Amino acid sequence: MPLRLDGGGFRLLTAHRVQHNGARGPYKGGLRYHPDVDLDGVRALAAGMTWKTALAGLPFGGAKGGLDVDPKGLSPAELQRATRGVMDKLEKVLGPMRDIMAPDMGSGPAEMAWLMDEYGRLHGHTPAIVTGKPVELGGTVGRVEATGEGVAIVTHEMAAAIGLPLAGARVAIQGFGNVGSNAAAALARLGCRIVAVSDALGAVRNPAGLDVDELVRRARSGIVGHEGMTVERITNEELLATDCEILVPAAVGGVLNAATAGAVRARLVVEAANGPTTPEADRLLAGAGALVVPDILANAGGVIVSYLEWTQNTQNLAWARAQVDADLERRLVAAAADVRARAAADGCSLRAAAYRLGVSRVGRAVRLRGYV
Repeated sequence: MPLRLDGGGFRLLTAHRVQHNGARGPYKGGLRYHPDVDLDGVRALAAGMTWKTALAGLPFGGAKGGLDVDPKGLSPAELQRATRGVMDKLEKVLGPMRDIMAPDMGSGPAEMAWLMDEYGRLHGHTPAIVTGKPVELGGTVGRVEATGEGVAIVTHEMAAAIGLPLAGARVAIQGFGNVGSNAAAALARLGCRIVAVSDALGAVRNPAGLDVDELVRRARSGIVGHEGMTVERITNEELLATDCEILVPAAVGGVLNAATAGAVRARLVVEAANGPTTPEADRLLAGAGALVVPDILANAGGVIVSYLEWTQNTQNLAWARAQVDADLERRLVAAAADVRARAAADGCSLRAAAYRLGVSRVGRAVRLRGYV
């Protein structure tokens, strides 16, 4: 995909869209902007979306998209041209009843607005073509916070299952973007003490607890390097080894691996990011007695509220925040209970239980359609 630069030259970008499985409904998945985007990675993320939507009980399949660019390296005009270019290339395989895109790493409401507008230019106004839009353009209240707040809901359910009180529980959050910061705020409201957080520039820690509101205010310019906060500056690796009850990896994949998992001291690891734990790390954490909540459950809040936004768009409705929040909590509590029950029945990990549930639900839809 050629991108015209502001200076008059061109840059060649590569975009991907993988539609993994649509047996349960239209394909659903985000559009990621990151220099390391490649086809294999998008394939894996698309498969994860298939199981995640099935686990959450949503009438969607799974898809994922990606553009191999750092959005911070583009001007606003270049970013808009790149985004509209993606829609121009893909619009024939998208549609509100076929494949619905959403924000992902590196993209947000602005990109969704441009995608919706470009699709509308070609097909007429169609707000249900994407989710995660600005509220003024048909988005839903609560979508920006949904993934992080969903992490807190699932944490509450799984902590209760192992007898871990959240009042005063120490939490370390690796990654303080949209998901991590909203998870921190929601967990703090539940009584947790946020003792360490990190972003791309570094990490900070205070065993007595960090001021989450202040961190959120500073997040745009970086949480490290400010005066006025009593904190210890640490590395991202040291954050993973922080003495805490709950660890929330909320940044990129693979941060918990054979080299880092052995140092984790948390009783509960909640995967807010996609694929933060390698198979070897999974075994190490299980051996140490840590309970790992898999990503397809822990971060499903975003796709659940995306479904609620799509539902409102298809009916030309706008729900109040209370209705969105209540539906999000109801669905996540039910999914968490299903996973715990399957894990107990099968004598397996939460991850295995979540995948068994997701795969079995997709398999049933495939059989009911008569494909096998």
